[in-house]
Amino acid sequence: MNSILKFRREIPFFILISILYFIFRLLFLTKLPIFTDEAIYLRWAQIALQDSSWRFISLTDGKQPMYVWFALVFMKFINDPLLAGRLVSVFSGFFTLIGIWFLTFELFRNKKTAFLTSILYIFYPFAQVYDRMALMDGMVGTFAVWSLYFSILLVRKIRFDIAYTLGFVIGAGVLTKTSDFFSIYLLPFTLLLFDFKSKSLKQRLIRWAVFALFAVGISQIFYSVLRLSPLFEMISTKNAIFVYPFSEWFQHPFTFFVGNLHGLFSWLFSYLKAPYILLVIIALVFINKFTKEKVLLLLYFLLPFLALALFGRIIFPRFIYFMSLYLIPLTGWSLNFISDLIENKLIANKSQYLKYLINVAIVVIFVAYPGLVSYQFANDPVNAAIADSDSNQYVNNWSAGWGVKESVKYFQEKAQNGKIFIATEGTFGLMPEAMELYLIKNPNVTIKGYWPIENKLPQEALDYAKKMPSYFIFYQPQHVAIPSDFPLKLLLQVKEGKSNYFYRVYQILPQK
Repeated sequence: MNSILKFRREIPFFILISILYFIFRLLFLTKLPIFTDEAIYLRWAQIALQDSSWRFISLTDGKQPMYVWFALVFMKFINDPLLAGRLVSVFSGFFTLIGIWFLTFELFRNKKTAFLTSILYIFYPFAQVYDRMALMDGMVGTFAVWSLYFSILLVRKIRFDIAYTLGFVIGAGVLTKTSDFFSIYLLPFTLLLFDFKSKSLKQRLIRWAVFALFAVGISQIFYSVLRLSPLFEMISTKNAIFVYPFSEWFQHPFTFFVGNLHGLFSWLFSYLKAPYILLVIIALVFINKFTKEKVLLLLYFLLPFLALALFGRIIFPRFIYFMSLYLIPLTGWSLNFISDLIENKLIANKSQYLKYLINVAIVVIFVAYPGLVSYQFANDPVNAAIADSDSNQYVNNWSAGWGVKESVKYFQEKAQNGKIFIATEGTFGLMPEAMELYLIKNPNVTIKGYWPIENKLPQEALDYAKKMPSYFIFYQPQHVAIPSDFPLKLLLQVKEGKSNYFYRVYQILPQK
């Protein structure tokens, strides 16, 4: 009863943190234009929703389908597909927030530390980016955090119910992205927290091994669902684009390691920012408590990080997002240490109200700049101080869909008067997927992508222009300047962030 009452006293803090989280994640949620990969994933979800035989459509590009499955459920209730897809990530991030709290509490047995860690997560710029975009990586982080939590519970309590729950969580993770296989690879390292002083050591160790294998087995049963699709092998083909297979890696084992490592650390520091980096250093170097727990978190971060540096062929900041989450409990533990140090040594005899204000001030000092960057990404993404690679991809490049919203509105208005034809530069990616997301259900709209487009417009598009109002969308670097002999009239031009590229909508002038 006392424990229940104690938990009830924590409920207001959970509510306040939840409200703070949703304010930060929902604020200006659709202000950032649709990104190329978002358009692809959401179009997959839209197709799968309309035709159940396409529930494994993501395998056509070698991607696991869990995110797509969640997105199609949200699309059943939300008309705007971009909003629906981004809300999947918002709620995934909320479950990450809960998981971070439980993981931190399980490691450090301190509720204050758990709450501080949750606050730091809310203002963490890396989380702000991937909890707001319709990409798979936010969900990858969710399952990664919960997998570690249940892995720790398993090694400490060695119970069957924990084992099958862990299997379900890892299974959901590997159905989201290959990265979550690290939850299996790293499972033996949780033995750092095993009680080797137990009287029944051998029996407990065997039970743990059996339960761990059982959890892995369940996860593989989940993963084997993908084998029902003839496109299952596309996953390994796609992975080979981003990660060197062993057969290739042996030919140049360390050629790209240093360069990859430099890039990965650069991106990590760009997102952690100085306050969080300082907190991680304090936790690892200056606090001589919970050594095993800290080493475990460091290993869960460092081993995948080094593996990516070693085997990465094409790397992006989003690949290290889930790894970076293992550092966040360290920041919370460090912040709690600083808070307790000041409270016990500098203001020990002061009033509780003053102590409370000073604690708040300490938290504000460490979250102010990361929080500012997180707010900036929501409100002014063009100038947000996030990793350059992400800014160049998601915001300030041709791959960001500046102008999509305006052109969709324009085409919807034109389609009210009769049939129209929309041609797009490209057959896969931002175009035509972004147009199809919003216009494919309109019987008056025909959409078709073309690639490549060289010295003249496709004849089919020119033929459409003779029958109905027809338009052509150009947005890629290949056509920064449109040839003057193309029979086109510029209708809309939107600059793509801070780049020198423009999203342009032209009317195709009918030719005799």
